Amino acid sequence: MSRSSLGRFLSGPFILFTVIMMIKSSLAWIVIFDDIPVWKPLLTELPLIWICFCLIEWFAAKRRMWAYLGLDLLLSGIFFAAIMYYKYYGVIVNYHALAQVNQVTAVKSSMFSLLDPYYLFIFTDIIVIGGILIRRRIRHGGLELPGRIPLEKRTRRRIASVILVLSLVVCLLNIYPNRASMNELIQAEQMGILGYEAFTILADRPKKPVPLEAIDQNAVNELKQTTSVPAVVEAGAAKGRNVIVLQLESFQNFLIGLEVDGQEVTPNLNELARKSLYFPNFYQQVGQGNTSDAEFVVNTSFYIPPNGAASTVYASKELPSLPRLMGANGYQTATFHTNDVHFWNRDQLYQALGFDHYYDLKYFGTEDTVAFSASDEVLYAKTLDKLEEMQASGSPFYAQVISMSAHHPYELPERKVDMTLPERFKNTLPGNYLVSQHYADKAVGTFIEGLKQRGLWDNSLLVVYGDHLGLPIYSLDKDDKALMKEIYGREYTSADMINIPLIISSPGVAPGTQLGQIGGQVDILPTIAGLTGLSLENQLHFGQDLLREGGNLLPERYYLPSGSVLNDASLFIPKTGYGDGTHYSLEEAAARNMLALKPAVDDSAQDEATPAMVNGNAEEGNTKDVHAADTVKAEDQTEDHQPETAQDENSSAASTPYITKEQYERALELIHLSNSYLSQLPDRNQDQ
Repeated sequence: MSRSSLGRFLSGPFILFTVIMMIKSSLAWIVIFDDIPVWKPLLTELPLIWICFCLIEWFAAKRRMWAYLGLDLLLSGIFFAAIMYYKYYGVIVNYHALAQVNQVTAVKSSMFSLLDPYYLFIFTDIIVIGGILIRRRIRHGGLELPGRIPLEKRTRRRIASVILVLSLVVCLLNIYPNRASMNELIQAEQMGILGYEAFTILADRPKKPVPLEAIDQNAVNELKQTTSVPAVVEAGAAKGRNVIVLQLESFQNFLIGLEVDGQEVTPNLNELARKSLYFPNFYQQVGQGNTSDAEFVVNTSFYIPPNGAASTVYASKELPSLPRLMGANGYQTATFHTNDVHFWNRDQLYQALGFDHYYDLKYFGTEDTVAFSASDEVLYAKTLDKLEEMQASGSPFYAQVISMSAHHPYELPERKVDMTLPERFKNTLPGNYLVSQHYADKAVGTFIEGLKQRGLWDNSLLVVYGDHLGLPIYSLDKDDKALMKEIYGREYTSADMINIPLIISSPGVAPGTQLGQIGGQVDILPTIAGLTGLSLENQLHFGQDLLREGGNLLPERYYLPSGSVLNDASLFIPKTGYGDGTHYSLEEAAARNMLALKPAVDDSAQDEATPAMVNGNAEEGNTKDVHAADTVKAEDQTEDHQPETAQDENSSAASTPYITKEQYERALELIHLSNSYLSQLPDRNQDQ
């Protein structure tokens, strides 16, 4: 191999496209990873890129430039998908996500809102080089420049073979030591984005399921190890009442009690929370399916699947569910959603859950469209008509109502805007979010008033919760984060991001009480069953009755790295595993949540409109008003607490606020047990 041959090889497309791909990979790394050294993308991305290039040098005898350009397009698409997916979900995209690519067109406005124009530069070279190649072919009738002597095939392959072997060695050194890491972001950072994508394809071996006969409620309870808490409401207190579950789009808990320059953002929900059972320390447990995943978790009390949306992965099953439980006890069941029922495969999901009826776009129409479908006002007005009919039939009903108007990117039509923001909030993502949720709250107010006017309120149990986060940290720019710091009085954290409210209201049943225990969406089914007096003795469930059980353990799977877990006092986020993970205290956030609601203006003493506090401490004057935000001194939540020094890893939950290794392992086993059970259920009759 002569020096001149090597020089001619390096002066060809190999080096040109190497430079191009390194620029693109560096762009992706800047967006996704924090504080990266300059050499890291070179060390992790370059080996796999060179492996691909060497294969072209070996097998593409003709049209090598077009082969390079085609590969450039493919790898650029992967980097672009990684950027956009991270901006929306906070995790690295993998090939499983491609199963939901058809859903992107339905939420294209959300995708476009996350797109910074400079991301598109990732495709600029393809257009330029493609144009040059086409022009050269027209002008010269080929792809090689006139007068240029091509490098001999044998020599080219010899050089490519050396580079291929070296690249394979480095690639294996990047991937092999990190294959067991729980945290997908850490894996991608150590393996490289392309290496991570290759690893997820080549090493995709599902964990062996637990045998179905070994999965029962005793096995679940042994892993959860809940404790008993004093009951605020008697079991069966809402027996025989209608059950209305209202799922609010993108609704985070910080909105409850929030005032901006003296304006309440959610006055109707604030009033409802004061007069109801309000759980401010409540958390989402959704995955890739977002809203549809929330519907699945709430209606089954199971966790989301390891990959993909529950509405796709489990849609063929006959799922143990709240609609089936209610139906077996004489309830009518129906679900209301203004979008097309085929969106996120809901037509199959609703059959899997066992709803008697669903009402979608065909029923609600396209009048007064907001976001993707009819407005929340239309949703509630037409839903009330059906609820009135169901009550007139003489038997109680279970209705799930899915709001939609406050959907990302929160571009509310001007005709719906009913809130004046301070100048600093205008034309920002947090500002648009507040305006949209103010409208959503107003619509909820009309729904509650409609329930009262139509004689439904006094005989119903209303359960209200947020489906998922609305303001992902990774979607916020510097100015957005400054506004969130103003709202919270401290840095906006991952735990804040996934914190949603739960409000349970029923006249004469649910007193005005704030409950401080932690909860998640998986707990809604058993809590409703407890209130309505329905037995879960023969129905497997992974949640707990929040009115009778404490000591919760909430595994998270999306928006935070896999293996993330919450308990009553902390959030744990792993790196490669438990040993190098980080604990974040929830103490300050929980205390602030319990103090968010101001007493009703006309009340000087605690009554129906001034909630009592259970498992929380009250202090004067600590309310969420952005006027006072700069004066609030909050505990720094960014300090890392290493598991080894925080406590003995085998200590009990009662002796330490941090999640122990034993709790961490139990949480992982819970989500594995959930998927093992559901994946082994027989398929239902698809013709039903």
